[in-house]
Amino acid sequence: MSTRTTKPHEVVERALELSRADGCVVIADEQSSANLRWAGNALTTNGVTRGRTLTVIATVDGAEGTASGVVSRAAVTADDLEPLVRAAEAAARAAGPAEDAQPLVTGVPASSDFADAPAETSSAVFAGFAPALGESFARARAGGRELYGFAHHELVSTYLGTSTGLRLRHDQPNGTLELNAKSPDRTRSAWAGRSTRDFTDVDPAALDAELAVRLGWAERRVELPAGRYETLLPPSAVADLLIYQMWSSSGRDAAEGRTVFSRPGGGTRVGAKLTGLPLTLRSDPHAPGLECAPFVVAHSSGGDESVFDNGLPVAPTQWIAEGELRHLPTTRHSAALTGLPLAPTAGNLILDGGTDRSLEQMVADTELGLLLTCLWYIREVDPATLLLTGLTRDGVYLVENGEVTGAVNNFRFNESPVDLLGRAAEAGRTEKTLPREWSDYFTRAAMPALRVPDFNMSSVSQGV
Repeated sequence: MSTRTTKPHEVVERALELSRADGCVVIADEQSSANLRWAGNALTTNGVTRGRTLTVIATVDGAEGTASGVVSRAAVTADDLEPLVRAAEAAARAAGPAEDAQPLVTGVPASSDFADAPAETSSAVFAGFAPALGESFARARAGGRELYGFAHHELVSTYLGTSTGLRLRHDQPNGTLELNAKSPDRTRSAWAGRSTRDFTDVDPAALDAELAVRLGWAERRVELPAGRYETLLPPSAVADLLIYQMWSSSGRDAAEGRTVFSRPGGGTRVGAKLTGLPLTLRSDPHAPGLECAPFVVAHSSGGDESVFDNGLPVAPTQWIAEGELRHLPTTRHSAALTGLPLAPTAGNLILDGGTDRSLEQMVADTELGLLLTCLWYIREVDPATLLLTGLTRDGVYLVENGEVTGAVNNFRFNESPVDLLGRAAEAGRTEKTLPREWSDYFTRAAMPALRVPDFNMSSVSQGV
């Protein structure tokens, strides 16, 4: 292969040819992104980037077991390939036997487009969105509010090849929009966010109208003390809490007694009823609008992923079904270790089983309570109960007799998402949402609003 070769599938093939290890996995991630930023009702910056990251995983069989070595590098050229492969092999030989060692995956049909050029995004993804955003700037200016925010679109083509013959490819589009509206004196702020694959389903005018209403609500200010309040959590806040729950639901950790999903006396809580509502928490690589890789792509081992599982098919999985805990994430190694079914994680999360009721209808049925906008700065307090703490942000609203009557101060909260599911009194309509806290890591979520009769606002926060 000449030093001029840049096609990702050829890079993968050449790296595999260079391997002298007992096993080898090569992952080429071709990434392109486009972004817009704005402040004070005017665009400020825009740009397009492209890049490549190559990960080589070498496995070496020894008398005591199989070891693995992983090396990743960006901007890899043909001349960099052999040093990269040798570095991964050296890392494997220097490592001890890998606890998660398994035979590399075989028998998965090759992707028909493995040899095709990578998909790319460009500023053209904003062709319809940008003019509509400009019109929203004009409306906001006329309405006495200022819009701030950014739109980001990324397209990653992943090429995965192994010494056992796997040749898989997945194209992952990912778009996010975050929009803030502020009053000119900066005393009032409201936020809205959206997740999208291509920006054709994002309406900035509708978002601006929503934010204008929220800024109007905030014209009346009410100070409330800490305490337990009936609270309506919008889909974004529910997503942030349940994504953290998903990240904390390792089957192995539960079986070893370290998490909220551990059963007292040993084993896991699989089979236990977690909520009286008919809620189903699931992942599905083929969920419309939330599509993600239908096979494992593991750049490192740890938690609930293993480099030995690369290429393993990912099936639709119900983590909670009709309120009952059904599955916990496992690798092939941890499934064998715990006796739990094999259940690889996927890149999306969906909570179903509420009603068709909108958040507005849930507000209308609230005699006295709080309506949140979003959560941020979420941190774990106690892994045994999955107690989390964090802050409310960009609008906590007072609901009285079915109407929003003003904005209240922000709070610090202390809650466990598992406990919240058990206490939730109502779930609304499931809709695609952007989890604000985790939007840099996890964006493909669909959640309903939840009504919690006694959400714990543990202290007053001075945040905005």
